[in-house]
Amino acid sequence: MNFNYRVILKFLGILLLMNGGFMLFCLPFSIYYGGNDMYALLLASGSALLAGLVLFLLTRNGTNDDLRKKDGYLIVTLGWLFMSSFGCLPYIFSGAIPDLTDAFFETLSGFSTTGASILTDIESIDKGILFWRSLTQWIGGMGIIVLTVAILPLLGVGGMQLFVAEAPGISPDKLAPRIKETAKRLWIIYCTLTALELILLWSGGMTFFDAFNHSLTTMATGGFSTKNASIAYYHDPFIQYVIIVFMFLAGTNFTVTYLGLHGRLGKVFKNEEFKFYLIFCVAASIAIGLIIFRSGHDIFEKSIRDALFQVVSLVTTTGFVTHDYTSWPPFVTIIFFLLMFAGGCTGSTAGGVKLARHLLLIKNSFQELKRILHPSAIIPVRFNGKAVNRDITFNVLAFIMIYILVMCFGAMAVSSFGIDFNTSLGAVAATLGNIGPGIGTVGPADNFAHLPTGVKWVLSFLMLVGRLELFTVLILFTPYFWKRV
Repeated sequence: MNFNYRVILKFLGILLLMNGGFMLFCLPFSIYYGGNDMYALLLASGSALLAGLVLFLLTRNGTNDDLRKKDGYLIVTLGWLFMSSFGCLPYIFSGAIPDLTDAFFETLSGFSTTGASILTDIESIDKGILFWRSLTQWIGGMGIIVLTVAILPLLGVGGMQLFVAEAPGISPDKLAPRIKETAKRLWIIYCTLTALELILLWSGGMTFFDAFNHSLTTMATGGFSTKNASIAYYHDPFIQYVIIVFMFLAGTNFTVTYLGLHGRLGKVFKNEEFKFYLIFCVAASIAIGLIIFRSGHDIFEKSIRDALFQVVSLVTTTGFVTHDYTSWPPFVTIIFFLLMFAGGCTGSTAGGVKLARHLLLIKNSFQELKRILHPSAIIPVRFNGKAVNRDITFNVLAFIMIYILVMCFGAMAVSSFGIDFNTSLGAVAATLGNIGPGIGTVGPADNFAHLPTGVKWVLSFLMLVGRLELFTVLILFTPYFWKRV
């Protein structure tokens, strides 16, 4: 048999059961705030639970539970699609987003932690539905961490070289010898940081509901807000600085965070990707802050704060905004567009290319110059003091090349619907990089609601491809994947 369909369907059934269970967590908010979404949530949850139970019961008996690589690719991709397909039911049943295309787009944007939205009046949505919207991002954020540590290594998408699909590259230290224990520790870190941010935001003046939602979407680097103006609604510097700190932590490799929490700061600051991440964010923020201050933007501290917030938000692919950066000098807008291709650290909830890939590409480019001068010399690329296998370098080069090609074809596909150049490029960069707001008519002051139906499906595909690190999805479109071995 080419695929173990019983195992595939069993996994999908478990995911739907989890999906339906998470929907029930939204009911207390629906009841407390007296919304009209309670029955919609119950019906959507019941639908997901029933479908998941049927799949699980039909496949529970059997002797062959082996998970092959091909099965894994299907489970990962179909899992995100199944979760999104059933996850959009609360929007449809409640009437918050009655259109299927829009509901699916919003849901996949949640589970992929992209943060691109079609909602034009977020504050009018019932609280239970709003909480589900935020919860989809939190689920997706943790899901991608566990996925890249526990599942994708088994598929061989770069091995455990850089938390695999999150960043094919250099072997990280495992948090624990067993995958189960590793996933457990990651969950503890993720939940602890979410709870800590909730407490800080609540004590800083947010309502409990808003603090809870923003904590969920910050740690997921998703960027869904309960306010139409996003974080710009809150003028309190304390709230903005708290979110900056937790966006930065969410974009940090969770292995590094684990080491930091256990006082092993020496290893934290020896990590080349983390140092690059820290210096990159600080340098870019100071440079942009000075530019917008000199252009007449408010006081100095606010200029630096706005610049720091937007840089960290874009680099970590969170997508929160405190200011419409497209209204700043054009040079700054170009810088922010380039930041969309940065990505956070490997093994984090951030999307994008990832800084480790950029760092490895830069190192390899300089080494190539040395090899030209000394063709007989063996000059390996080193990362964290270790020589990087050439296969890993080729994998990174292939990823970046495919990323560029996907973006080019995506922009052409979007522009074929009559969308202008800036919007086409901005929308594709924002969705493929799982960022949220882009440039053009999908910038921080706008959203994706006005785009044609066909464009939304193209962008939905790009969100999925970008979130699952290209190879995991694109391999399904190759003929040899479907050949019987």
